[in-house]
Amino acid sequence: MKIKRQTKIMELIKTRDVDTQEELLMLLRAAGFECTQATVSRDIRELKIVKASNGKGGYRYVSATLPTSEHIATKFAKILADTVKSVDQAMNLVVLRTYMAMASAACITIDAMNFEGILGSIAGDDTIVLITKNEEDAHRICVKLKEQIGAA
Repeated sequence: MKIKRQTKIMELIKTRDVDTQEELLMLLRAAGFECTQATVSRDIRELKIVKASNGKGGYRYVSATLPTSEHIATKFAKILADTVKSVDQAMNLVVLRTYMAMASAACITIDAMNFEGILGSIAGDDTIVLITKNEEDAHRICVKLKEQIGAA
């Protein structure tokens, strides 16, 4: 029963913004699990569940072992803001200037962000070139990257 209950807890926190143990307990009971506040508290500890920002000014439970997409996006934005000096478009190319020796780190971050429309990327020492399918994709990516580095 413990495994089923803990599986349900993980499912609930992945699909809803659950922000209190009381709410989690209510949801578990509604799903047919008879348990106490103490049991839910132990489950939260065992599953390494923590509270994180829900992006709407509140908090929600999340698994501490798996980073949330919001957490990852925040890290990517910080890396880009700390390494990229400028973003420009040249037809279907996006050219980024970085601080010396930071192009590889920024390029790896951009690759991990999986922008739609990027065919490939090339990083030098302080320059990155992103090759896109067309000028519209280059423009869209340029705008998004400028937003990420705070230059929009």
